[in-house]
This record gives sequence, structure tokens and C-alpha cells, in this order.
Amino acid sequence: LDVGRSASQIVPLIVGDAQRAVNLSEALLERGLLAPAIRPPTVPRGAARLRISLCADHTSDDVATLVDAVNACCLGA
Repeated sequence: LDVGRSASQIVPLIVGDAQRAVNLSEALLERGLLAPAIRPPTVPRGAARLRISLCADHTSDDVATLVDAVNACCLGA
């Protein structure tokens, strides 16, 4: 999974295909996780991504839950 080189609390999860980004965003939302899909024309074609925003209130368990959900959704689980 490509998370770019972000140096801020906003972590882009580069997905590539716009429809795949929307599908992944919706799958995460069904699991109670908000990660909006960012698609063209906001980003270049082929560079669609999810916008993951982290904050000081997120625990290590919160981040682990997100990582597990992304992995499960990407693997079709």
C-alpha cells in the first residue's frame, strides 16, 4: 500500500483507479471508518486516493483497526 511521503496528519492512501478508491472508501465507511475518496479532477487521473486524517485522539488500537480494515478490504475480505 502506497501512503506517499506525507509529513502531516493527513495520510494519502494512493489507490490509483477512481472507482476503486470510491469502493474502498465505502467499504471502510461500512466498518465505521471515514476515509473519503479523492478523485480527478482534484488529483491527476490514475492517482485517486483515500484521505486518512489522523489526530492526537487516535490510539494505537485505532490505527491498527484502520490498517486491518484497509488490508481486509483490499484483499476482498
